[in-house]
Amino acid sequence: MKHLTFLILTFFSFQFIISQNISVQLIEKSSNEPIPFASVRTGEHRGVISNEEGYFTINLNDLENNSIKISCMGYLDKTIDLETLKKEDYIIKLEQVLNQLNTVYISNKRPNIDSIIARAKSNVKTNYSTSLKKYHLFSRTTNYVDFENLDFEIDKATHVSKQKLAQANTDLQALTKAIMNSETIHFTDFKGTLYAKRLDSTKLVVDKATKLLDHNKNFSLKNVQERAQHILLSYLDTTKTYKVKTGLFKVEDSLSLAKELKEEQKREQKQELGVNSLKGDVISPINRSQYMLYNLLDTKLYDHEIDDVTTYNGNLTYVISYKPRKGKAKLSGKLFISDSDYAITRINFGYFENRHGRKLNLKLILGVKYEDNLYNGTIIYEKQKDNFYQPKYTNIETGSYFYVSRDLTLIQNSKERYKLSTDFKIEGSVRYKKELLISSTENMTRDQYKNITQEKNVPYQTLTKFDNSIWNNEETLEPLQEMKEFGVE
Repeated sequence: MKHLTFLILTFFSFQFIISQNISVQLIEKSSNEPIPFASVRTGEHRGVISNEEGYFTINLNDLENNSIKISCMGYLDKTIDLETLKKEDYIIKLEQVLNQLNTVYISNKRPNIDSIIARAKSNVKTNYSTSLKKYHLFSRTTNYVDFENLDFEIDKATHVSKQKLAQANTDLQALTKAIMNSETIHFTDFKGTLYAKRLDSTKLVVDKATKLLDHNKNFSLKNVQERAQHILLSYLDTTKTYKVKTGLFKVEDSLSLAKELKEEQKREQKQELGVNSLKGDVISPINRSQYMLYNLLDTKLYDHEIDDVTTYNGNLTYVISYKPRKGKAKLSGKLFISDSDYAITRINFGYFENRHGRKLNLKLILGVKYEDNLYNGTIIYEKQKDNFYQPKYTNIETGSYFYVSRDLTLIQNSKERYKLSTDFKIEGSVRYKKELLISSTENMTRDQYKNITQEKNVPYQTLTKFDNSIWNNEETLEPLQEMKEFGVE
C-alpha cells in the first residue's frame, strides 16, 4: 500500500512538473525598467511576446532545447537555460546595444535613406506572403468606455400616472449615477487557427473563447441603451407595437417590443460569439500589417530619416522615423529594416500631430458628433521556415469621441395612440485595444483549405474574476495587471 501511495504521489508530482507554466519578467540591466514586446522563442519557429509590463509565461513542454532565446530591438540577444533562469528568480536582464550609427557611417557602407526605402519597397513581395497559410493564434480584445455626460428623462407619458412617471425618472437617474461612477472595461479572449487561402478568403476555427466582465458594471453603449429601454418598457404594453419618432425622422415600420425582448433573451442564454465577428478581430490587424508595408514606404506620402542602427536577431537593423509629407497621410512613427534582406521587422505607428480618422459633426442639426481620435500600435514580424516574414504580434489601439442628444417618442399603434416621450443626452469616449499573438505559421494546400469548415457561432465561458488556470499549458498573451486584478473587489 505504501508503495502504491508513493507511486501515485510520484505520478501526480511528475504530471505537475511536466505541465507547469513559468512566468518571467524582462528588465533592462542598467535601469531595471520592464522591457515590452520582446520576442521569446521556445523553439526555432515558436514562441510568445512579453507584454507591456515586461512579463511573459511559457509552458515547459514547449521548450525544444530546455532554454529560451530572447530578442528585442535595441538589446543584445540572450539565450538562457531553465536552471540559470531559476537561479535568477525568473528575471531576465537584457543589455542595451550601443549606438552603432557612427560606426556604420565611418565604414564604406554609408547608409543612404533613399536606397534603403527603395530596396525595402522592392523586396516586399519577396519577404512577405499570406497565401495558403495556417496561423495558430491567440487574440485578446479589451474594451473601455468612459462616459463624460449622461442624462435620461421621461418628459411625458399620456397613459402613466404622475407617481409612476416620477418613479421611472428616479430609476433612470439611478442608472445614470451608477454608470457615471463606474469604470467600464471588459476582455474577450479566444484561441484558434486561421486558415487563409488569401487574406480575402479565410476560415477561422475557434478552440476556446472567454469573456471577462462584471455584469453590474457592463456599461457598453449597447448595454446602456438596453438598460434604459428596460425601464421604459416597464411602463409600456409589450403586447402592442409602436412607431418610433426621433429627431427629424419618423420610423414607419412598427416596433414589436415583445419580439425585441425575446430575441435579446435568446442571445444571452446561448452565450455564443459570432465567428465572423471574431475573424474580423484577427483579419483586421493582419491586413493592416500588410497594408502598412507599402503605405509607409511610399515616398510621395511620407518623409523618412535614419535615426539609428541597432541589431535584432543578430542582424544589423536600421531605425527609420517617418512622418507625413502630404495631407492625406496621417501617421508617424518608426520602421525597423533589416540590412540583410531589407525586410521590415517592426513598425511603431500613431496619428501625427493634429491628425485624426473619420469625423462627423452634426451636433447643431441632428445632435450627433463623432471623431476617431486615437490610433496607435506596434507590429512585429518574424521569419518563418519558408523564409517569408509573418506578423508575430500586433497591438493596435483605437479610440473615438461620441456625442448624441436626441428626443425619442414611442407612439402606440392603437385607437388611444398612447405616447411616451423622452430626452436623452450621452457623451463620452470608447477605446479598444486589440492584441494578436501568432505562435506559429504553417503552409497548407488548397485541398486542406477546402476541407475546413467554419462554424457560425461558438460558445464562450463567462468569467467575473481573472483565472489564470483557464489557459493553462497554452501559449497565450500574458495579461496586464489591470486584467489580473479584475474582479478582486
